[in-house]
Amino acid sequence: MLIKYLHTRFRVSDMDQSLKFYRDALGMEVTEQKTSPRGSQLVFLQFPDSEGELELCSFPSSGGVQVPEDLVHLAFEVDDLQACSERLKQAGIPITEGPIKGDGGMQFMFTEDPDKYEIELIQYPQKLRLVAR
Repeated sequence: MLIKYLHTRFRVSDMDQSLKFYRDALGMEVTEQKTSPRGSQLVFLQFPDSEGELELCSFPSSGGVQVPEDLVHLAFEVDDLQACSERLKQAGIPITEGPIKGDGGMQFMFTEDPDKYEIELIQYPQKLRLVAR
């Protein structure tokens, strides 16, 4: 029945702040920007190594976004968790948990975007990285 995954939408309070996080700090590529027929500002960002996208939606007249803790998170593989941590800290983005060492040498940490959507960053050891793909 399903053919392929296309995108996930996150409603955001401030598009500029969200773009600073996803595009500038995480390095995601903007693939499309438009305004919906009802006036929402939409920005699509490409997930790395995937056809799937993250759709950010700003609709200020509907109020601010309140994301409950542990509702949802995005997880990304990174090649160097320490370098990623330093880049986020330099951008003023807090690490909310970690780095934590997992099984088999895997390491991970969590941060959050400006609306508190949780982001997990994972580094696999080199040999596991080849198997995980």
